[in-house]
Amino acid sequence: MKQSDSIMKIMCKKMNVTRIKNPKAYWVLFALLSALYFVTYSASSFSAEEKRNFDHFNTGFPLSGQHQTVQCATCHLKGVFKGTPKTCGACHNGSISAGKPSGHVASAAGCDDCHTTFSWEGAAMDHASVIGQCTQCHNNSLPAGHIQTRSQCDECHGTIGWLPAQFSHGAVTDICSSCHNGQTAEGKPGSHIQTTAECGDCHSTRAWVPTQFDHSGVTGQCSSCHGRGDATPKPPGHIPTTSECDSCHSTNAWLPANFDHGNITGTCSSCHIGDKGPDHLPTTSDCDACHITNAWLPANFSHNNITGTCTSCHDGSKAPGKPGTHLITIEDCDACHTVTAWLPATFDHSIVTGLCSTCHGGDKPPAHVPTTSDCGDCHSTNAWLPATFDHDTATGVCTACHSGDKPGNHFVTSKQCDDCHTSQSWLPAFYNHNTAGYPGGHAGLICVDCHTGNAESIAWPSPIYKPDCAGCHEGSWKTGPHKKTEVPSLISYTLSELRDCTTSCHIYEDNTFTVIKERRDSRHSPNDGQF
Repeated sequence: MKQSDSIMKIMCKKMNVTRIKNPKAYWVLFALLSALYFVTYSASSFSAEEKRNFDHFNTGFPLSGQHQTVQCATCHLKGVFKGTPKTCGACHNGSISAGKPSGHVASAAGCDDCHTTFSWEGAAMDHASVIGQCTQCHNNSLPAGHIQTRSQCDECHGTIGWLPAQFSHGAVTDICSSCHNGQTAEGKPGSHIQTTAECGDCHSTRAWVPTQFDHSGVTGQCSSCHGRGDATPKPPGHIPTTSECDSCHSTNAWLPANFDHGNITGTCSSCHIGDKGPDHLPTTSDCDACHITNAWLPANFSHNNITGTCTSCHDGSKAPGKPGTHLITIEDCDACHTVTAWLPATFDHSIVTGLCSTCHGGDKPPAHVPTTSDCGDCHSTNAWLPATFDHDTATGVCTACHSGDKPGNHFVTSKQCDDCHTSQSWLPAFYNHNTAGYPGGHAGLICVDCHTGNAESIAWPSPIYKPDCAGCHEGSWKTGPHKKTEVPSLISYTLSELRDCTTSCHIYEDNTFTVIKERRDSRHSPNDGQF
């Protein structure tokens, strides 16, 4: 109301019109006078005093700052007041007044959103009205250590301050290490795998872990990771070795592995502790004492470190055992043999468990006493002679040994020595006539009493009486003592009747010889030594 009153007063004064108090008439007149005034008068029609006393505030566009020093015609073109724009851009368009320079921020905001009327400088910037990209202004603002990127600032930064920033790797144009160098951004820790690969080769932009790992860019040794716990280490049962992992393993998987014994630092048994089969030699030696790393066989064997007995190997299965003709013994091989060769061997009979004949079965000389006894019954293990002999064990006839032992005056006979002699001594000698023709008995006689010709076979002196006593003793027969009966007259026995001197010779009552008068049993015996 005050602003319209001021304008009304100016126009009435200019046009010599007295103020009308009726409100309705007032506003009608105001509208007409305003139109007429702006058509009739221009800014140039005002006097200096009028201009000086004019209160621009009353127009609804108060002048401040640099606007107060600007000539009216600068804004009120051609002296026309009506329609003078009130927005900054309507004047500061590069035609009426200086507009946005070519390097100005692209914005739909009016000048007064950022600037004051006092100066273009010291603008209060509000990014909200910026319609262009950040790089239109911040085209040379990346500091030396800034991430190389094609992204606009506002993809990471806010308009309040550069920090804190929300970062996205999406538009980064440089390699990871250009930032992740330990200064611009977190770099590889001291325990990181030694590699020439970039972070993105293994890591994602979301987090460091989990990772997708590729050994191809690793520059350090395997143990730089697999030896200090950063990656899968050697398990407790791993082969002790100074070799790096890739000497045997590939980067695809631990197994299968290409193994080389060349760099093994432990003993063979540290790995092959259970590889000796049940038939293996018992030994404290390590595998390489006999075997090579190419194959188990052939093997170079040494008995030096064998801990078991010889028979634990030399049983005919693992190694040559005792042949079928070997001495029967419970002793181990080394009791006689050396580890260099089976022969020569040192032999001791004390360890033999079998009979002598198992070895010496063919060693008896042709003239040896025939016997079933074992050698040890007569001989010692030191030498064959001297020997202790026992005839009880001899199986042959005496003449097999004593064929030349009969003296020149020996009774000529085909009998064996033991038919007359004993094994203790030649004398005394005794012969038992066990032939059918021998009359038996005859104690006290010597061989030549009958065998007067010193011959084994002799003729019966009275062959008609053989084989009875009379065959030899016919000449010793006496009729007188051999009465048979005396009634009715003396009748004597004949030699033929009593040819066997050992039969009865009773005396009868008469010559009927039916009743015995006197009994006389045999009076002669070959063992009596006389008749």
